[in-house]
Amino acid sequence: MSTDKITFLTNWHATPYHAPLYLAQAKGFFKEEGIKVALLEPNDPSDVTEIIGSGKVDMGFKAMIHTLAAKARNFPVTSIGSLLDEPFTGLVYLKGSGITEDFRSLKGKRIGYVGEFGKIQIDELTKYYNMTTSDYTAVRCGMNITRAITSGTIDAGIGLENVQMVELAEWLATQNRPRTDVQMLRIDQLAELGCCCFCSILYIANDDFLARNERQVRAFLRAVKRATDYVLSEPAAAYEAYVDVKPAMGTPVNRKIFERSFAYFSRDLKNVSRDWAKVTAYGKRLGILDETFQPNYTNQYLSWTLDGDSADPTGDQKRMVKLQEEVAVEGGFRRLEVASSA
Repeated sequence: MSTDKITFLTNWHATPYHAPLYLAQAKGFFKEEGIKVALLEPNDPSDVTEIIGSGKVDMGFKAMIHTLAAKARNFPVTSIGSLLDEPFTGLVYLKGSGITEDFRSLKGKRIGYVGEFGKIQIDELTKYYNMTTSDYTAVRCGMNITRAITSGTIDAGIGLENVQMVELAEWLATQNRPRTDVQMLRIDQLAELGCCCFCSILYIANDDFLARNERQVRAFLRAVKRATDYVLSEPAAAYEAYVDVKPAMGTPVNRKIFERSFAYFSRDLKNVSRDWAKVTAYGKRLGILDETFQPNYTNQYLSWTLDGDSADPTGDQKRMVKLQEEVAVEGGFRRLEVASSA
């Protein structure tokens, strides 16, 4: 984009887990790195990769599966870092809806999804459970999954443990129902993926912009790394600073979403090669990537020492479940201590 500012498009309106980006701006970290950044929000999250790929915007946030699919559709985008690592993602529903831990209980139900890849994921799962795509009704909800569930428009919908499950738990409390009545069928478990990484939230950039602006990209990433360090070291103060920038964040629900997102923030921002390999294979299984497809990510713009990969990613996932259950009940800011393989 022809401007002296870097333009950055988020994956939706400001949410609690966007804190490092907005704090990098508010705290002057971008300015201290010698760059100007314009932060933009989309009207439709499905447009983000196309807008960045077309060069209308330089950089943005997007999930891993969408970033891979963008390249497959010839949108020149590359992931240059990670914001959130492996947030639990799945079919969110309420007790009493007739849905259980058995995927086959979705027969005859209305299932909401955000964009087209959500429907592809659900359709692909049906064949493993002796179902067909006509056994459920797909309802495209965009980013309004929570509202669609509470209004009775859908029986379940694809959502995040740290966002939609929090929103629904708080709604349940207003209905004098237990917060634990919100449940999730995790897609990674249903599909036997071995990770929740398909929905990791990434920093992505237009390839031509990357080629022409290495200095600015490195500066941008140093600034958001500094903001991430601030969030991780002083989460309560960081969130209050974020509320000052975005007053809409100053609600009990958004505070809880921030607490539940805290464990997922990537400390070193790196793209995890093992995760990319798994999600690329999953994309080929879904039929959205061809067999020769090579994943579109790089860590070359991260100018600090990167952490080693987890020595026990499966065990970490199990420990993360327990940790997030505790945070859901007690609140606060907790993270896993992850043993490194290198």
